[in-house]
Amino acid sequence: MQNQPNDFLIFSGTNSLYLAEEICKELGVELGKMKVERFADGEFSVTYEESIRGKDVYLIQSTNPSSDNLMELLLMIDAAKRASAHYIAAVIPYFGWARQDRKDKPRVSIGAKLVADLLQVAGIHRLITMDLHADQIQGFFDLPVDHLYASVIFNDYINNNIDKDNLVIATPDVGGTKRANSYARRFGVPMVICHKLRLKANVVAEMRIIGDVEGKDVLLVDDIVDTAGTITKAANLMMENGAKSVRALASHAVMSDPATSRVEQSALTEMVFTNSIPYHKGGRNVKCLSVAPLFAEAIRRVSSHESISDGLYQ
Repeated sequence: MQNQPNDFLIFSGTNSLYLAEEICKELGVELGKMKVERFADGEFSVTYEESIRGKDVYLIQSTNPSSDNLMELLLMIDAAKRASAHYIAAVIPYFGWARQDRKDKPRVSIGAKLVADLLQVAGIHRLITMDLHADQIQGFFDLPVDHLYASVIFNDYINNNIDKDNLVIATPDVGGTKRANSYARRFGVPMVICHKLRLKANVVAEMRIIGDVEGKDVLLVDDIVDTAGTITKAANLMMENGAKSVRALASHAVMSDPATSRVEQSALTEMVFTNSIPYHKGGRNVKCLSVAPLFAEAIRRVSSHESISDGLYQ
């Protein structure tokens, strides 16, 4: 027997309330009532203001800025477990700490594995997320992980807004080659790669283009834009090498200062994000697309035991 909408409840952390409300509207359900109390020293507590006993609960919270929102989510999970929820799914559109997915030098932590352990110990039964920085993070969990892709949203945007006759897909670094290649294959267009050398985090020392962009409309694709140093440097380099125009797509708008001013001052004609993270700084060439329909459909399918892969993976 398939679950009906009233068999599950949706709650939101403070940072993702805007997205949770959109998701609930898509599903035709009310957002669950929950209160977060904050103490003077920064500590906070979570209270559900309605019974969740025996219910399947979906807890929506991106973990950016990382620490407070992650801790709030962990308390939401713990409170749900102690309130006798039947099933707890963490819906994390932006999974923070994902850039720490391996030991790339001696004596460093693997932050993504630590976060995975924290979520599991807190009591989740499932994770629903989007565009992890590294696909292998799914293997850090000993429970079902539904890894959604922003390409489902971006593909429609490309089809409706970009002329593909002169299009070239580009990746701002070698690590994004697989992502860029999937777009290039889908639209049957060439791909170019930017090879960058970093001396330290968020600082690009040198960048070169592998491929031809002369006279082309270039579309840069990435998962995270943090300080925007890499993607704006890549865009400027494309124009210097004869590109006709440069746009960019990125799943998660971390956009730490001075990212907004860098994007505005760059050669980018447009930067398109999803709303997995709240972004309020605006900008003349910044556009935001909602992932609420994508996550609403994923929640609906999980709750009714339907396949996630059919139509939600592109």
